[in-house]
Amino acid sequence: MSEDSATTFQGAVLDELGGDKVREIAGLLGTDEAGARDVVGTTASALSGEAAAVEPEPTPQEAPLQGVATLGGFTTGGLMAGVLAKASGPVANAVAKKTGLPPATVARVVEMVIPVVLTVLTKRAAKKK
Repeated sequence: MSEDSATTFQGAVLDELGGDKVREIAGLLGTDEAGARDVVGTTASALSGEAAAVEPEPTPQEAPLQGVATLGGFTTGGLMAGVLAKASGPVANAVAKKTGLPPATVARVVEMVIPVVLTVLTKRAAKKK
C-alpha cells in the first residue's frame, strides 16, 4: 500500500468510525480527538497490512503480520475477521510501543477499530468487482 493509499485508507476508516466513536476513543485514551485520530490511523495501517511501519521485528517464534491481502481475497469475511482478531494483540502491542500508551488500553481501541477496518475493506473490494 503506497503512502497515499494508506492515508486514504486511514481517512476512510476514520470516516466510517464517525465523530462520536473518535471522541469515545479519545476519552478512553485520555487524549484529544487529534490524538485519537493518530492512534486509529496507526491501527488501521497496521491492520491493513502496513504493520511493518509500526510492528517491531518479530522474534524467531513469531511470524510477522502479513496483511489481509494475502488471505485469498475478501470473500472470506469470517476468516478475515478471525485473522484480524488474532492479529489484534501484536498490533496493539506495536501501536502501544510506538505511542507510549498502555497496551491494554490500545487493545480496547484495536477491538473497536477491527469491525470498521473490515467494513472499509469490504466496501473497497466491492468497488473493484
